[in-house]
Amino acid sequence: EVQLQASGGGLVQAGESLRLSCTASGFTFDDNDIAWFRQAPGNEREGVSYITRDGSTNYSEPVKGRFTIFRDNAKNTVYLQMDNLKPEDTALYSCASLGGTVAFLASRVGVSWEDFQYDHWGQGTQVTVSS
Repeated sequence: EVQLQASGGGLVQAGESLRLSCTASGFTFDDNDIAWFRQAPGNEREGVSYITRDGSTNYSEPVKGRFTIFRDNAKNTVYLQMDNLKPEDTALYSCASLGGTVAFLASRVGVSWEDFQYDHWGQGTQVTVSS
């Protein structure tokens, strides 16, 4: 059974940090690209960050310079280090996976990682940042 398990959320104050984890099972993790998305109440889901199977990364503008995505293939886990958190970062954070080859081909024809049709989604982990 394919599973993506997101964890690490919590309640913090503005300026503090959190590290989210997305742990995968049931598929070949090394061959997959992983993305983090978030959704705040009343808002549409938005892409946060993305990492390819080869370790290349992308970030949305609101989190550039504050968030860092990295992966540990030995642990089948992608991490999202979130520093200098702001109240506007409050949202439900979810991770998603897509085969690396499919992602590469989609990007070659101009599809943004935020618009990929991801194969699998994990349940969310709530991040709440108080001011």
